[in-house]
Amino acid sequence: MTTVLTPASPLTAADRCDRCGAQAYLRVVLLSGGELLFCAHHGRKFEPELKKIAAEIQDETQRLTPVPANASEEER
Repeated sequence: MTTVLTPASPLTAADRCDRCGAQAYLRVVLLSGGELLFCAHHGRKFEPELKKIAAEIQDETQRLTPVPANASEEER
């Protein structure tokens, strides 16, 4: 059976970690159909176990590292 996943919308400041309530940077779509949201800290902490039960992991932690406005294309 093939499951087609629709593209997930970007996470916003309103999306909160299900573990601690901090801003979520990871969305985990479960094989069972639900989803979990995690901050970067808890996403890293639970990553090995989440990979076992995830259909998809949307990782936006790169947003935590600001890119200076004068950065070259290679640095972006």
